[in-house]
Parts: sequence; structure tokens; C-alpha cells
Amino acid sequence: MYSFIWRKLPFGLAGKLAGSVLLAAATVALLWYVAFPWAEPLLPFDDVQVTQDSGVPGEPAGGDAVTGETPAGDEHDLPYDTDQNNTPPPSPSR
Repeated sequence: MYSFIWRKLPFGLAGKLAGSVLLAAATVALLWYVAFPWAEPLLPFDDVQVTQDSGVPGEPAGGDAVTGETPAGDEHDLPYDTDQNNTPPPSPSR
């Protein structure tokens, strides 16, 4: 198919290159402004549901929704040492 299009484009090599660029730009514009807006409602990209640990959408993350207290044992301890990231790098010895 591409060789057929290449053979049918006029004006030698320069015309074929310019025609190819114009055909590619027209194809992209047609997809961008016609095909994609038509297909967007059919695609599931905007159908996002964020759930918490309980699996129920919209339920508060942790703690009591009324008092705002977190349950005991939920201090968010990190499983690694964060002090090692705060130390300056060693200076080069000369």
C-alpha cells in the first residue's frame, strides 16, 4: 500500500516527501479531531473508582470519621531507616 502511494505522488523526490508529510499530517488531524472525539465516550479511561482498604468506594481511610482519631497501632511506621538519607555525602579525599 505504501509503495503504491509513493509511486502515485507527483513532483519527484521533493514532492513525494512533501506529499508524504501532508498525508501523514492529514491522517493525524482526522484521527485527532474526528475519530478520537467520537470514540472517547466508548472508552473506559474516565471510569475511575478509588477504594480504601475496606474495598468500599468513598469510605474514609483510617480512623473514626466522627472523631478523626486513628486506631491504635496505626502509626505508619516505615520499614526502613530514613536517617541514612539525611547524611551528607562523603567528601572526596585528595
